[in-house]
Amino acid sequence: MKTLRETVAEAIKNKVAVGHFNISNLEALWGIFNAAKKLGVPVIIGVSEGERDFVGVRQASALVKSIRDEYDYPIYLNADHTYSVERVKEAIDAGFDSVIVDGAKLSFEENVAMASECVKYARACGRDVLVEGELGYIGQSSKVLDAIPEGVTLDEESLTSPEVAKDFVTKTGVDMLAPAVGNFHGMLRGGVDPKLNIERIKAISEAIGIPLVLHGGSGNSAEDFQAGIDAGVGIVHINTEIRVAYRDALKKFLQENPDEVAPYKILKSAVSAVENVVEAKLKTFNKIS
Repeated sequence: MKTLRETVAEAIKNKVAVGHFNISNLEALWGIFNAAKKLGVPVIIGVSEGERDFVGVRQASALVKSIRDEYDYPIYLNADHTYSVERVKEAIDAGFDSVIVDGAKLSFEENVAMASECVKYARACGRDVLVEGELGYIGQSSKVLDAIPEGVTLDEESLTSPEVAKDFVTKTGVDMLAPAVGNFHGMLRGGVDPKLNIERIKAISEAIGIPLVLHGGSGNSAEDFQAGIDAGVGIVHINTEIRVAYRDALKKFLQENPDEVAPYKILKSAVSAVENVVEAKLKTFNKIS
């Protein structure tokens, strides 16, 4: 089976992207896997620090590995937005395929120092673990928003600079980079986010020569995704849309079946709702009609 590094490199070569979807429980994991398996495409499962605290770090690793081994399927596990070296090490030690060291709110020098230490640890762990750095603040919460998150600005001067990105990648040795290119975490209540800056994506990609990761994909259009992928994005993150689909399906079932008490019956509709969202996104990312 291909490593995650090989899978992302192949996606970049083919002008498609690997879908990255977050989970907080087993139901979402099955929904995501079912969609990926149906389409025959690789997929990345993400767990943020909060999600890891809920699911369990080693438990998340064991769950994904069990599916990978049973189905001989390219499903990978990423430690999404991790804010300390200690928690990056924890994920690497637990068997994660990749980690995101998020120093976007730190100074450039502090971000470089933290990312560099994480890269060094990953290289010495005995496995091929990808380290993703983040440059440019895009918010921190995957939820439905009434306005663009506080601290996030979308003017060109506030986006990640290709020159600064190149300096960051050279100094840290990260394998992938998550830039600020008009994206932000969460999605606006209207369901449609502002357009991505495709020219900035292309400029950063050409400057650094490693895969770009688009965070905060919930709410972006299929046209923006495809243009961003063509410009150098190799992984796209989706979380808020999954959460909304899960919640809405669960709420509807409980309203229609107030006497049902069996969790596996109550949660089936939520699994299906997640699967439907993920399938649609994976078709877009992989250019499947």
